[in-house]
Amino acid sequence: MGAEAFVRGQGSPVSMAEGDSRPVKPGQYYLRVKEADGLTGACRHLRREVGVIAFLALSVVWSTSALLAQDQYALVVTGASGESSFGEQYDRWRSSLVTALRGQPMFEETHLVVLAERPGPDVGRASRAGVRQAVEQLAARMGRDSVLYIVLIGHGSFDGVDAKFNLVGPDLEAREWATLLGLLPGHLVFVNTTGASYPFLARLSGPSHTIVTATGSSVQRFETIFPEFFITALAELSADLDKSGRVSVLEAFEFASSGVRQWYRQRGQLATERALIDDNGDGRGRESGEPGPDGVVAGRLYPGAGPVESLVDTDSVMAPLVARRQELQRAVDELKAVKDEMDAAAYRRELELLLLELARVSRQIRLGAAG
Repeated sequence: MGAEAFVRGQGSPVSMAEGDSRPVKPGQYYLRVKEADGLTGACRHLRREVGVIAFLALSVVWSTSALLAQDQYALVVTGASGESSFGEQYDRWRSSLVTALRGQPMFEETHLVVLAERPGPDVGRASRAGVRQAVEQLAARMGRDSVLYIVLIGHGSFDGVDAKFNLVGPDLEAREWATLLGLLPGHLVFVNTTGASYPFLARLSGPSHTIVTATGSSVQRFETIFPEFFITALAELSADLDKSGRVSVLEAFEFASSGVRQWYRQRGQLATERALIDDNGDGRGRESGEPGPDGVVAGRLYPGAGPVESLVDTDSVMAPLVARRQELQRAVDELKAVKDEMDAAAYRRELELLLLELARVSRQIRLGAAG
C-alpha cells in the first residue's frame, strides 16, 4: 500500500512521495505513511509482546467496556484574549470545536459547557468562578465510568514556579486546576493548547487522566498554532487514520503534531512548540513519533458530549460488531506499542491487515446504525 496524503476539502487521496516538501497552509495538512512491504517471521514475537503490553495497559486504566459504555461531557474554555486579533482567532477555534462536538452521534446539549471572554447565548464567562462552577456541576452529574473532555484555548504564562491559563480576571494556576479536577469521579481528558502549557502535564498527570499539552518544556511560552490543527482533526475525517469512522484523542494529537511541524518547516522557522501526550500517569509524556507507552488509552477515547453507543449492548446484531471493533482497536494500539521491536516490513503488513479489517467492521456498524 503506497503512501497517501489526505488534503482538507478533498475526498480523494493524493499521491505523495517520501520527503515531499510542498507548502502546507493552515487548512491543508498532509499525513505520510512510510513505504514498506514484505513479511518476516516476527509474528510470534509480536503476539508475546502484545500480551505484555495489553496486561500493563489494563492494569493502569479501567476496562475498555467502561470507556465506551457511559456518558461523555465536554468543557470548552477560551480565555482572555488581550487584543482583538487574538479574540477573533479564539472565537473561530471555539466555534469550530463546538460545531464538531455537536456533530457527534447522540450529542446532548446539556453535556456541553462553553465558557468565553464574552458571554452570550449558551456561553458563560471564562472566569475563575465560571470555571469552578462548570467543573463542580459536571462532576456532580458524572459517574465512575463517565469521561470529561476539557479543552483550553487562549494565552498561557509561566512564572518559573507554576503555569497559568489566562482567564477573565484572576487566573487559575496549574496546581489549582489539579485540585479542582481532583473532584471528578470519572476519566479526564485535559487538552491545553496554549503556550506555557507544559507544566500542566506534570501537575495533572495521574490514574484515569489523559493529558495533552501544546508545548514540551517550560521555556516554550509563545503563541501556539497547535489548536488550529487539533480542532481541524476533530472536525474532519482526514485524521481518522484507522478508518473507524471517528477521530480519537490520539489521532487528533498525531495529526496536529504533524501539522505543526509542517507549518514551521514551511516557513523555515525553528519550532517554538512541541506537543506532548501522557495517559499512563507517569507525568512524563511523549512527543508524536517518539517511542513510549503513552497513547494506548488515548487511542480508544473519542471526544464527544452525550451517551456513547449505549443501545448496541442489547442489539444481537450490533453488539458483536462493536465488540469486534474494540478488539481490533486494541490490537492496533498494542501493535504500535511494539513497533520499534519489529521488522519494519512485518509491522507494516500487520498494521495494514488490522486497518482493513477495522474499516470493514466500522462500515458494517455505520450501515447498521443507519438502517
